[in-house]
Amino acid sequence: MIGRINGILLEKQAPQLLIDVQGIGYEVLVSMNTFFDLPLIGENVTLHTHFVVREDIQQLYGFVDHRERELFRALVKISGVGPKMALAILSGMTADEFVLCVQTDNAAALVKLPGVGKKTAERLLIEMRDRIKDWQGGGDLPSVSIEQIPAMGVFQEAESALVSLGYKPQEASRMVSAVATDNASSEDLIRMALKTLVKK
Repeated sequence: MIGRINGILLEKQAPQLLIDVQGIGYEVLVSMNTFFDLPLIGENVTLHTHFVVREDIQQLYGFVDHRERELFRALVKISGVGPKMALAILSGMTADEFVLCVQTDNAAALVKLPGVGKKTAERLLIEMRDRIKDWQGGGDLPSVSIEQIPAMGVFQEAESALVSLGYKPQEASRMVSAVATDNASSEDLIRMALKTLVKK
C-alpha cells in the first residue's frame, strides 16, 4: 500500500497529476479540492494517497487533506460507489459539505453530482451516517494562488476535467459556458462550475 507521496509536481491537468519522486514519475488522480490546493509546477508537493489494485487497473489517488482521503476510503466501501464516483463526489463538494449533506439528509444536493441517482444518494445517506459520527469539521480546504493558464484552450481544459469526473460532454460544456468570464483560468472555471451546480 502506498500511503503517502512526496515529490516535485511536473504536470497537472485536472484531475491527473504527474509527480517526480527521485526520478520516478507517478501518475496520481486527485479531487478538485486537492487540485485547487496544489503548489505551482516545479514545486514540492505532499499527498496522502490511496492505491487501488484491480485486475484491469492500478491507480493512485491523492489528497492534500488526510480527512478527505479517509472519506474517500469510506465511500468506496459502499456498494455501487467506485473510486471514480467517490472522486466525483469529493470534487463536487468539500469533505465537510458532504458530511453536512449526510447529517441533514440532503439527498437533493447529492443527486446533482455525476453518476449519483436518487437510489445511490439514499444509500450514501444511510450507510455514511454511522461512518461520520466522529467527523471533526475543519472548514473548506484553503485556497492558494494558482498559476494562470494561457487563455487558448482554457474552456476545453475545464470541460475535459469535468468530463473526466463523470459529467456528460454537453453538460460540461453548459456548466463552463454558464460561468465563463474574461481572464479566467481553467481552474477558476472548474471551481465556479462545480460550486454553481451544488448551490442550485
